[in-house]
Amino acid sequence: MNQIRTYGILVAALLSIPGYSVPALMAQDDFEGPPISYSETTPENCISRLQDRLNKGEVVLEHDNHFGYVKAVLQALNVPLESQSLVFSKTSLQLRRINPKTPRAIYFNSDVYIGFCQNGDVMEVSAVDPKLGTVFYTMDQKKSDGVPQFDRRTDNCLVCHSSSRTEGVPGHLVRSLLTDAGGQPLLAAGSKNVNHSTPIEERWGGWYVTGLAGSQKHMGNLIMSRDEVPEKIDNSAGQNVTDLSDRFSVSQYLTPHSDIVALMVLEHQVLVHNRIARASFAVREALHYETMLNEALKNPAGTRLESTTRRIQSAGDRLVESLLFSGEAKITEEIKGTSGYAEIFAKNAPHDSTGRSLYDLDLKSRMFQYPCSYLVYSEAFNALPTDMKTYVWQKLWDVLNGKDTSGKYAHLTEADRTAILEILRATKSDLPDYWRS
Repeated sequence: MNQIRTYGILVAALLSIPGYSVPALMAQDDFEGPPISYSETTPENCISRLQDRLNKGEVVLEHDNHFGYVKAVLQALNVPLESQSLVFSKTSLQLRRINPKTPRAIYFNSDVYIGFCQNGDVMEVSAVDPKLGTVFYTMDQKKSDGVPQFDRRTDNCLVCHSSSRTEGVPGHLVRSLLTDAGGQPLLAAGSKNVNHSTPIEERWGGWYVTGLAGSQKHMGNLIMSRDEVPEKIDNSAGQNVTDLSDRFSVSQYLTPHSDIVALMVLEHQVLVHNRIARASFAVREALHYETMLNEALKNPAGTRLESTTRRIQSAGDRLVESLLFSGEAKITEEIKGTSGYAEIFAKNAPHDSTGRSLYDLDLKSRMFQYPCSYLVYSEAFNALPTDMKTYVWQKLWDVLNGKDTSGKYAHLTEADRTAILEILRATKSDLPDYWRS
């Protein structure tokens, strides 16, 4: 009864704030309202910067009759062709253009994802935005009479790309599901959100996969009948595929590959990008709520609420878990790609004095030699609000120094922790002072 009375007093106090309403308090994850104001906020990311350069005439995008503006955009954004990943399930904006004979191609780097469909009306783009999580764009694939424009999309993209699958923020999404010969997902057979913790055998349903994985099974290159799905699926023909030319016309794409290593990196960074966005949103929402509640209760400005601390810790812990590959699926045999993506992935990576880098791939028992995500160098991570960065750096410090030995980090050996700590000290200039001691 006292709790109900207290809540009633708080509601009454909040209603006294001009322009404030109770629904604003109750819908803390509504990113369309303050403090996120997703659709109303001007994006600041690699695409908005490229558009500014296009408008000023500093960059000119050449048009190609088949690929539209894709090749030019990839070049302008330093997105490697070797990152090409091919998905043939009808699970995107231009689903009418997608099937196993005409898969959609995805190209990516640590800042942006570009989607290309054969004969597509538009190029699809999702950009990592430090303030807004993910910002979606399309660009008309027809040759423009003027300056090509990236058109921001805040409507149907969010139907799939802002749910529990994306940490409840506008985010990226990689799924694995059985698909028929027309590209239609067999949803009755289930689908899985894929990241670095997903067992290899459950990955890549609806995707083409080129590369070697030994005896490890996966769901790539598999096309099912619409008849009843058998209890045991035989995908032996989809394993260790290095040539896709017998499945569709590879000459219609920028490369003939859908590299297994690129797919694994894609899945990892999609998770971390979403966790970074969730961490950013969580602390900004918590501080916004705290300010309003302190005002309503006439607390001194800046009074820290216990709920604020809990929200920062919760989102920060999940981010650190993804950064340190908590729960990573085991690799039992060496994985090798076909496009050369593994060789160029670490190009220009920061190294310590002994040549070690967080970009160093392992691919024999785990993805990386030093299991801490390279996305700690990303613009989005660097732009995290101060309260969140303070918490994340402290959490990382506690784990790497052996203070936090909880089960989520049991996969890290003492050698792993030491190596990651030393690499970060040598390559991150903005570490807290106590990291240098």
